[in-house]
Amino acid sequence: MIRTINFFSLAVSMLFLFSCAKQMTDAQQEKLPRKKTVELMEVMDSLSHRKPDFFYTKISTNFSDTTRNINFKTSIRMVKDSAINTLITYAKIPIVNSIITQDTVKIVNKKDKCYIIQSLGYIKDNFGIDFNYRNLEELVLGMPLDYDTTQKYFQIHDPYNYIISSHKKKSARRGDRPERADRQDEKDDIIIKYYLTNDGHGLKAMNIESPEDGTTIQVDYSSREMVENYNVPKEVLIVITSPKNVMRIELSYDKAEINQPQPLFLVIPEGYEMCK
Repeated sequence: MIRTINFFSLAVSMLFLFSCAKQMTDAQQEKLPRKKTVELMEVMDSLSHRKPDFFYTKISTNFSDTTRNINFKTSIRMVKDSAINTLITYAKIPIVNSIITQDTVKIVNKKDKCYIIQSLGYIKDNFGIDFNYRNLEELVLGMPLDYDTTQKYFQIHDPYNYIISSHKKKSARRGDRPERADRQDEKDDIIIKYYLTNDGHGLKAMNIESPEDGTTIQVDYSSREMVENYNVPKEVLIVITSPKNVMRIELSYDKAEINQPQPLFLVIPEGYEMCK
């Protein structure tokens, strides 16, 4: 489960691992008919469970912040509940190959001719993110991040959007959530809002907020496509706003394949040393 987050690091890790459109404004939208919270929760429950056994895609990525603008490509092979294999290329040259499993991270850095083999805790230790393997699959597949069907959620009434939130509207400003007894330190909690599509059947955006450091992450799915009856991302915009920086990550999925097994591949070449 996601807990205390260094949000700058989250942006970097999301960029490494893989996952609007335009910002939504009231002027661009029509008022939506009211829906009961239980209806929206049924949709969220469904979206959080439907996951293919195998997934493959290529992603064109543009990353920019106040000092950099970088373009590269990534291929992703995923085996449900087992492993994610990513290969990052620049100018068609492989740069980084990695395999992440339920408990292990293996990375081969071809540029520096070194490798890393660590527990999954390596991500938390180096990027400040405390999440599990399931969260990585959710990011790749465009599923509701860290959604837990055993926890209580709330509908934020908005005439232009269907919103399910981890917090009530008032308490969201304080970052507390007394309904969840397992929260040991409420000030470290994060607030996640899930925006459903106008028909109330899909996920169109997520907003992740850290009250502690004033950083927000907005994930917008400008388009999706149906592949073997799975609604997978097509175009995604991730904007990370912190007090010191604004990062923008644009992802374009291409050639997505569902339930077509792909070989996972990672070899540590002879002569490579442990990365320092």
